[in-house]
Amino acid sequence: MGDETDIGFMRQAIALAQEAKDKPGTSPIGCVIVLDGRVVGQAHNEVGMRHDPSAHAEIVAIRRACESLGRDELRGATLYSTLQPCGMCSMASIWTSIRRIVYGAARPHVHRMYFEDRHLDVLDIIDDAFRNDMSAEGGVLAEECAVFYYKPDDEPPSEQQANT
Repeated sequence: MGDETDIGFMRQAIALAQEAKDKPGTSPIGCVIVLDGRVVGQAHNEVGMRHDPSAHAEIVAIRRACESLGRDELRGATLYSTLQPCGMCSMASIWTSIRRIVYGAARPHVHRMYFEDRHLDVLDIIDDAFRNDMSAEGGVLAEECAVFYYKPDDEPPSEQQANT
């Protein structure tokens, strides 16, 4: 899934996830934000490193993109994430006027611990926010992205499970 442009930017997000894979205080979730064909913000998950539960890859990338552009909105941008964004990250995308979310691994590819509500996903959040100008597409390089995460039938150690 995804065109060549989406695949190229998702590969950049995958590289960020790979960078974080063995880095203390991080998790292998990569995010790249693109506006007018250029990367304006990028990050991997930094929750443990920053001691900040909101420092998901998408939130950190949004903060960096807004700072680099000197504004508090990202109208027209595309957010690429290796994992389907959670509710917090989806809402941040809505509030910053991101036009499009493209993600790799989705709920069916990973363990349930990665999502806070088993019955709500990014598409529901976008629909409920009445954003007719926003879209989401999942499954771009899904298998390459899913290798970073526990699979649906895995039994991760309880100390690593935040949302179960």
